Amino acid sequence: MTAPDAEPTPSPSGLSDRDRALLALERRSWAGSGAKERAIREELGISPVRYFQLLNALIEDERALREDPVTVNRLRRLKAARRERR
Repeated sequence: MTAPDAEPTPSPSGLSDRDRALLALERRSWAGSGAKERAIREELGISPVRYFQLLNALIEDERALREDPVTVNRLRRLKAARRERR
């Protein structure tokens, strides 16, 4: 795997392999406590904090919306709901 913060080559959709991997990981459901964090570290080679930083920026990208509208719109709704509760 490349360095965790290295920007991989974009695909024809405009998203990098890392961006598509973030979306794919976010699509999955998680059984137990810590399973997602463990998968983030093992599969992506980054910390959960970095994962959520990258994901938060990614869901604002229109290319991500075109790539996976269901996941991106769900994450945008969750983000808006959290913002409203503050």
